Amino acid sequence: MSRPSRFRRGGASLARVGPKAAEDEDAGEVRGGGGLTLRAMLPNAITAAALCSGLTGIRFAIDGQWGFAIGLVVLAGVLDGIDGRIARLLNAQSRFGAELDSLADSLSFGVAPALILFLWSLQDLPRFGWFAALAFAICCALRLARFNARIDVDDQPHKSAGFLTGVPAPVGAGLAFTPFYLWNETGLEFFRNPLVMAAWLTLIAVFMISNMATLSWASLRPRKAIRLWLIALAALAFAALLLEPWWTLAAICVGYLALMPYGLVKYGRIKRRRAQERAAAADAAR
Repeated sequence: MSRPSRFRRGGASLARVGPKAAEDEDAGEVRGGGGLTLRAMLPNAITAAALCSGLTGIRFAIDGQWGFAIGLVVLAGVLDGIDGRIARLLNAQSRFGAELDSLADSLSFGVAPALILFLWSLQDLPRFGWFAALAFAICCALRLARFNARIDVDDQPHKSAGFLTGVPAPVGAGLAFTPFYLWNETGLEFFRNPLVMAAWLTLIAVFMISNMATLSWASLRPRKAIRLWLIALAALAFAALLLEPWWTLAAICVGYLALMPYGLVKYGRIKRRRAQERAAAADAAR
């Protein structure tokens, strides 16, 4: 996800960053004011494409083409992951790009999944199903608003340790579709049960706005002995995604959920170590 970075006070112009590759990236300042350059238009065009992809998923859901609908939201997540990297490579961050990306994330990973899953399953439970869809869309918007509000706060324990706070919006959208992945491959109506879907969607919504530490790319530092194995595993995972996309996406979601307790334990160790260092520093200062 990508968000505005920081302000420069004291009468100077505002400095905001455009799309970022992930929440845990360090934000850099950009020039404020002026119009968009041609170079800056490329990452913003990718962000707009991600927005179009997510919203077009709703159109396919209305027609009952569930695979295309959910696949387009997944594609929006991929585009959302690369627009920030391209902006940083081109040094083309802008305030316009940051605002556009924030809006695109809310629609593509909050509104679109909520409507798609309502049409797929939750409409059979009209009241509670709609409440669950609303809860997911609202929690996604609240998560993005919380990130924007805290972007200039210096005291961010999770981010300083290389962790995120709660489940990111694109990941939350992918997790929300897990029952569909399993239903599409197994045909079991249990995964399409509106009560099961409502409970699952509510759980993911809670994960998104929770204050728990979750793993980010910055917090994953594999040992040198296994890095080649991980590269090979990533290549195999990509091949599996091409051959068996739904099973692979389900496996990725299950793997992410399985790593969440590990992330909590790892952050707990870092938190305890920092407390010990502060206590030792306080004792030394006496």
